[in-house]
Amino acid sequence: MKVVIWGSRGSLPASMRSETVRYKIYRAIEAARGHDLKSKQDIEQFIDTQLPFSVRGGYGTNTSCVEIRDGEEYIIFDSGSGIRDFGNYVMQTGNIPATFHIIMSHVHWDHICGFPFFIPAYIQGNRVNFYGFHDNMEQVFTNQQEPPCFPVPLRFMQAEKRFTQLELAKEYDIAGFRVRGIEQNHPQTSYGYSFEKDGKKIVYSTDSEHKENSNDEDYPFVDFFRDADLLIFDTQYSLMDAIHVKEDWGHSSNMIAVELAVRAGVKHLCMYHSEHTYSDATIDKMLRETKRYASIYDDSYRLRISHAFDGMEIEV
Repeated sequence: MKVVIWGSRGSLPASMRSETVRYKIYRAIEAARGHDLKSKQDIEQFIDTQLPFSVRGGYGTNTSCVEIRDGEEYIIFDSGSGIRDFGNYVMQTGNIPATFHIIMSHVHWDHICGFPFFIPAYIQGNRVNFYGFHDNMEQVFTNQQEPPCFPVPLRFMQAEKRFTQLELAKEYDIAGFRVRGIEQNHPQTSYGYSFEKDGKKIVYSTDSEHKENSNDEDYPFVDFFRDADLLIFDTQYSLMDAIHVKEDWGHSSNMIAVELAVRAGVKHLCMYHSEHTYSDATIDKMLRETKRYASIYDDSYRLRISHAFDGMEIEV
């Protein structure tokens, strides 16, 4: 079972300007001084071992879209701008016709804006099944493609499209996974999801703000996250921003992520929904600080921590 991150940014697709590329090149050349890089292997080893991720790569530009890759049918969380790259990948593999299960955390623009550019939805014979707890999903997806906002209406996309409204009290089977949801604190409400299959558990919990009550012993998210093999968690803000500058904006911090993950016995915490104004270097620093805080919070618990980036693949 594999999880693939197609979009990891929050609120708005991030930009990659020419000066950013130039800065990365400068940093790489500067770091290479004094190294004897005679062969391709020497250069690749230098890149992989001597350059920070913010220089040799980057965290990407796309908004929320995550794939669970297990079986013939596709499972996708959210349809932000990352779903365009996912659709291009599907077209390149030639696995058409296909069935897509798109599970929506909520219908804010950054989580739906990629769907009009999802090529498989234009192909007759494909099936696109939407799932979510909001009662206006179909209307929202229809509205964003109506004039004057977009030239191609939703009805012109030739794939079969179905919208299923879920209920919190129920458990569902989606493509062989046992699926549960939880209501989250976010403007107009968002929902987190637990996917379980073959003894593995994946939790997708983005666009969720956790406040002081997260310290309560019976805080429901601790049980919802319990023993997850992978927890994809909203860490858009620093702790200071989350509790002061951007309180009630509906997002959480890296520190709260660590605390909840340790309390729930999570194996792998993947930081997600990164602030679109943060540079790659800033996110690198945030990841280092998060790992440092985890060692302080509970040095006996070996929590694996990573930060999502576009193109990231995680074995579960």
